[in-house]
Amino acid sequence: MRIDGSSVRAGMVVEYEGKLWVVASHEIRTPGNLRSFNQVEFKDIKSGVKKNIRLRPDEGITRVTLDQRDFQYLYREGDSLIFMDQENYEQITMEADFLGDRAAFLQDGMVVQVELNDGTPLGVKLPSQVTLEITEADPVVKGQTASSSYKPAILENGVKVMVPPFIGAGDRIVVNTDEITYVERAK
Repeated sequence: MRIDGSSVRAGMVVEYEGKLWVVASHEIRTPGNLRSFNQVEFKDIKSGVKKNIRLRPDEGITRVTLDQRDFQYLYREGDSLIFMDQENYEQITMEADFLGDRAAFLQDGMVVQVELNDGTPLGVKLPSQVTLEITEADPVVKGQTASSSYKPAILENGVKVMVPPFIGAGDRIVVNTDEITYVERAK
């Protein structure tokens, strides 16, 4: 399936230059008065070699159609992540760097969607949002406005995220796992 360059997101598996690549990260940039582009980091599925490229919105790329199945995250063992197939209860092992920064958002028992090609896992889709607790947050600086200023905070999984000034340590927030950004205060 052909998609445009601006639609490429982390976790997708694409065909580029005759090889299968998993998208490790992406960032849409708009430099000054120039046209926007998607700065993408690809990781070769077979060799693990990484490659950075720029994709223009009008540039087409082939997204690989894969078998998608639900797996339950069980536990972490060193640098390996253990998942269990929800249908046949078979376990698979993946390297933590396969998920990149998003691996920190895995929680025990979390159901993720794994994309497989001939039984080999090629991509993992986490739930789009997770709820986590803030363990550390900078105090509010007097004179800051709530609408335009954000402050750094550290989540219970050790990930740093920018939050509004009214969020403090002990608050639970909803985090977007694709962009690793604050969404809202948890209810």
